[in-house]
Amino acid sequence: MTPETAEIKPAATILLLRNAPAFEVLMVKRHHQIDFASGALVFPGGKIQPDDADPSWADHTIGWEAFGAVQRGLRIAAIREVFEEAGILLARRRDGRPMGGQAHAVAVRAAVDRGELGFVDVVRDLDARVDLGALTVFSRWITPAVWAKRFDTWFYAVAAPADQLAACDGRETVDAEWIAPAEALRLAAAGDRKIVFPTRMNLRRLAEAGSAEDAVARAGARTLVTVQPVVEEREGGRMLILPPEAGYGVVAEPLEKMM
Repeated sequence: MTPETAEIKPAATILLLRNAPAFEVLMVKRHHQIDFASGALVFPGGKIQPDDADPSWADHTIGWEAFGAVQRGLRIAAIREVFEEAGILLARRRDGRPMGGQAHAVAVRAAVDRGELGFVDVVRDLDARVDLGALTVFSRWITPAVWAKRFDTWFYAVAAPADQLAACDGRETVDAEWIAPAEALRLAAAGDRKIVFPTRMNLRRLAEAGSAEDAVARAGARTLVTVQPVVEEREGGRMLILPPEAGYGVVAEPLEKMM
């Protein structure tokens, strides 16, 4: 299979935002043994799993009827990923109370990650419902055709629950860090953090906001333009080009900076 004919797998990522002590986003450091973006600072996220489309989720979600099947699966996947990787559960108790403290033990999160325990079963046992409507579409990126592994990734922005603690899972991620978007970009430019191209571009867009609420409002007001970088041969070599209508400005970077 060539990169041009590689399957494009759906994926979902969460930009979890807070204002205390300042406007920050949650980022996790990927384990160095992971085959994609190893050692990089990323937003929690990953591929869609079959259980994300389980129809029994209808009884364990808030906002089920507001979305079609595709968006339901993507949003459940995003919520599952931030639960697995950072221990945050974007849900409310059945009686409306917010979740508190650490949503669940690391061992339970690991069992969900390995497919030994259904995420819907965890939510059911907590007598909770995940909040699909809490997520606002931030962007959508499709991996360029030159890559063998390709993803159709939806990025969602959401205000972080004030009463939950983030903790990395120790397997896919080895650190969890709340960081101001501009500071993450500065560290990447200085070589102190490894941040891959799509993450940097979305951090740049995120840094335009002044608060979590502002970032979510800006995302909700934007017209979604799917971003699929193209590769062009230029004087300096092969360059990644973003379509200007995507809203990231004029972007042309060396291809190797994608990773």
